[in-house]
Amino acid sequence: MAKPAAIEHSILNLPDLHGPFHIIGDVHGCFGELVALLQELKYTVTHDDENKRYLVQRPDKSIVIFVGDLVDRGPNSPEVLQLAMDMAEDGLAYCVSGNHDDKLLRLLLGRSVRIRHGLEMTVEQLKGYRKSFKERVKKFLAGLPHHIILDNGRLVVAHAGLEEELHGRNSRGVRDLCLYGPTTGETDEHGLPIRLDWAADYCGKAIVVYGHTPVHEPSWRNNTINIDTGCVFGGRLTALTYPDHTLHSVDSFDTYATSVRPFIRYHQHH
Repeated sequence: MAKPAAIEHSILNLPDLHGPFHIIGDVHGCFGELVALLQELKYTVTHDDENKRYLVQRPDKSIVIFVGDLVDRGPNSPEVLQLAMDMAEDGLAYCVSGNHDDKLLRLLLGRSVRIRHGLEMTVEQLKGYRKSFKERVKKFLAGLPHHIILDNGRLVVAHAGLEEELHGRNSRGVRDLCLYGPTTGETDEHGLPIRLDWAADYCGKAIVVYGHTPVHEPSWRNNTINIDTGCVFGGRLTALTYPDHTLHSVDSFDTYATSVRPFIRYHQHH
């Protein structure tokens, strides 16, 4: 039997899209909070029962960009996927792949993956959905880029961020950095990879917006900002508006999962 080919995510370069964008942090199946945040941003979200899809109306010409990790750990990953797919289909949203999205894709493709870190919840939640829905999810996840470049290269969105010299580069190594971020190759006392702080040395012209590692507060560091405020762990779901750099967030409705790794606190430099 032929060995399955590696999943090849690509880059999405949209130089002529200048915003406004609402860039939304790691959702992790927090569907109620996602709808609440969209409403806070003046979107209306309704469900078309006849066609079984979400209809979203946007304020002005805004486009939503998801930083990835739509799924796992939270209470309703399938509906988060449904809403993101419907918005993408209607030209209202783009999304980069997160490591959790990529792992779900590998599972749906029949690869051997360890069902843990919240994937077991997504698998359980998907049981009530038709095969056609799972096929649509598979196609959607397979088509997600590992990073998106917008506004003539002034804005880059990648799930775990990306250093400047790799913007626009497409290789397995770049893809892995976008999904997982750079690590030392060692593990901490919890058995988790020790992550390197790439943003501390960033000096690129492009703004890089990312998530992946929960922070107490999104703070600007060298033209980069992490907007994963740990909604699924009882934190908040946050959106950054570009180009005006305002932040909106909604509190989590519940604590759905326990974070083994403590939230990062960055010391604010004024």
